[in-house]
Amino acid sequence: MREIEAAAITEAVRKLCIESNYVLPADVRGALEAGSVAEESPVGKAILADILENADIAAADRVAVCQDTGFAVCFVELGQEAAVVGGDFEAAIHEGVRRGYAEGYLRASIVDDPVFERRNTGDNTPAVIHVSRPRAAAART
Repeated sequence: MREIEAAAITEAVRKLCIESNYVLPADVRGALEAGSVAEESPVGKAILADILENADIAAADRVAVCQDTGFAVCFVELGQEAAVVGGDFEAAIHEGVRRGYAEGYLRASIVDDPVFERRNTGDNTPAVIHVSRPRAAAART
């Protein structure tokens, strides 16, 4: 049985919240660069150049690529042979989001009651958490 510390989950989620808002994934950047080369319109080329420059500035200055940092959706594979110790699994993820959005100076946009009160939680929690539990390797046939 593999034990995973809740604190390690919190730290990983914190880092991912910040990094995913500061740095474009390589495939997205590559698509923008390819689009810039293929674009025929001078206005389109200029816009794509601005987007790429913005991404460079965001990564270099450690600021969000976009003001609207959305909300955290976490896709987690937690094997059957894994156990979270030292805290609650979901609470660890929410704490990672809370810390990541605060430390990364990311915009909190989640509301507590989206239908009636629309009160901003102030820390972008709760995150949306999707968990899959792949079977253990020995159990696969």
